[in-house]
Amino acid sequence: MALTDKAIRTAKAVGGRKEYPDGKDGLYLVVQPSDAKSWAVRYRFDGKPRKVTLPLRYPDMGLAAARLAAKEIALQVSKGTDPAAKVQPKTSDTVRTYAERFLAAYKAARKSGDEVQRQFDKLILPAIGGKQIHAVTPDDIADLLAPSIEAGRGIMANRTFATVRRFFSWAVENRILKESPAGGLKMPAPEKSRDRVLSWDEVAALWAAAGRAGQPYGPLVRMLLLTAQRREEVTCLRDCEVDKARTVWTIPADRAKNGKEHEVPLTKAMLAELDGVRRIAGSEWVFTTNGATSFQGHSKCKVRLDEELGFSEPWRLHDIRRTVATGLAELRTPIHVIEAILNHKSGQVSGIAAVYNRHDYFEEKAQALVAWNRFLEIICDDKLRTLYDRMRSAVRRREGIGHDRAVRYRDLLMKSLHGDEQQWQRTLRRARIAGALIHD
Repeated sequence: MALTDKAIRTAKAVGGRKEYPDGKDGLYLVVQPSDAKSWAVRYRFDGKPRKVTLPLRYPDMGLAAARLAAKEIALQVSKGTDPAAKVQPKTSDTVRTYAERFLAAYKAARKSGDEVQRQFDKLILPAIGGKQIHAVTPDDIADLLAPSIEAGRGIMANRTFATVRRFFSWAVENRILKESPAGGLKMPAPEKSRDRVLSWDEVAALWAAAGRAGQPYGPLVRMLLLTAQRREEVTCLRDCEVDKARTVWTIPADRAKNGKEHEVPLTKAMLAELDGVRRIAGSEWVFTTNGATSFQGHSKCKVRLDEELGFSEPWRLHDIRRTVATGLAELRTPIHVIEAILNHKSGQVSGIAAVYNRHDYFEEKAQALVAWNRFLEIICDDKLRTLYDRMRSAVRRREGIGHDRAVRYRDLLMKSLHGDEQQWQRTLRRARIAGALIHD
């Protein structure tokens, strides 16, 4: 069915980039998720599908003008000329050449260089690497993002677009281009911040499954639960970063996401997990399968873990950090201490305080992580978790039978979680007896 002016004005890219055929001379209206509309002509030459993007977008080029351009292209094809064939650009002027310069500078200054390199190798250069950098159009950028959008990988498309936009901004800053072809484009897919927090039942199941997952993945996942550090920071842990005498793990600045050295207090539970990792002689890596590199098998191991756990809602390893932060808050840990554990800057300490306050909160972090690791003992034990859930429900009822007693038990538990080892073990023994009575 032929296009009409009304149909063009109301056309939408529902679910991603959409093409609407005019039905004559291979003309298509191309609608992007941003509602930008352009024209393309598709045809076959030497038995192969070809495409030409018309130089002007709608409404700068209306339907009648687009049909005339499509008719001219069809005429060229009938005469044996391929309108899409272009003179090979000079190698020195291609996107590929400038990308090499950009990546050399970017990787020297940023820790995310490997991921940006992968985006260029897999997505950007195959699409526009051979084009002259001055000839790249907004439609070229939309076309290179389209496969990711159509495959339902909107977040990947957004990350790739951010890299493309950064690259062309660099080209403008270095006077290679006068303006960026990505300047007027929006993120191709909507983004929503994740808020997945594992339930305590899920945490218990994950801890148990990690214990069965084998080496080195199982201890690695447990260290994520115990420390709340980022996946790659734990994965790339090296022996030289661990000082068992001082019970501290120092993440160097070049491995920390915010570029600042970060000290993680090591608890008894963390040291036990590290001691249980099967090591490869002569390797600097704690978590490794070959001794030469840090652990590389996250994807396959996560699939097997998911199959065993069978959670009703999808989850990621990064959700563990959010879960631990939520747990720390439940244990009445001050927000600035939680942020210090996560190595975040939340704005809780800001302004003049941020300038003059250089306290590292190491002792406060240590106390909070000890309390969290002890709390893990509770929620990873079915009987103790049942006891805790009932106590919490009674506290939240605010009134009624058992409320006052539950508040006293909760306060005792909180005090022992933050207390010395003797006090904690005494409270734990009592809780096991009470938990057994309730559970049975």
